[in-house]
Amino acid sequence: MTKNNRTLMQGLIIGILFGFFLQKGGVTKYDVIVGQLRLIDFTVIKIILTAIVVSMLGISYFYPKDMVPVKTKAGSIKNATIGGLLFGVGFGLLGYCPGTIAGAIGNGYIDAVTGGLIGIVLGTMIYAMMYGKLKEKGVLTQDKYSEYSLFHHIKGSPFKVTIPFGALIMAVLLFMEIGGL
Repeated sequence: MTKNNRTLMQGLIIGILFGFFLQKGGVTKYDVIVGQLRLIDFTVIKIILTAIVVSMLGISYFYPKDMVPVKTKAGSIKNATIGGLLFGVGFGLLGYCPGTIAGAIGNGYIDAVTGGLIGIVLGTMIYAMMYGKLKEKGVLTQDKYSEYSLFHHIKGSPFKVTIPFGALIMAVLLFMEIGGL
């Protein structure tokens, strides 16, 4: 098996696991997503915070051993703000994000196909058609606010930063559970 095929297989397996865990966590359901937006169901934020802790600890272990690269790309606060607002409008109107749309389609939810998948395809096509003009008019810019990650700045073991931060997140999750959130 070539390296490209192995990478594709790893991506496929990780994608299937990601979808499985989204579905098992209940975040492929419209009511759960809208409940988070209405601040009455905190399932989504609990899953996100748990994923952050697992990712931080995994990268802290694998990065120093050169088993996983930490690559960053330059970005733009303006572009992230515009994209975030567009994403937020779609997320609020439909009740799905791109990852949960895939899981909801797998569950057979028609609204995820008609609004979500079609919306993603149309939005991507519109963006691709407008990209040149947006770049030409200076709407799309690039500044190097994210050239390096936290992992590039830590001297010694990354665990000295990620374990306390992970413990803080776990304390927040515990507080949410005790508080019935």
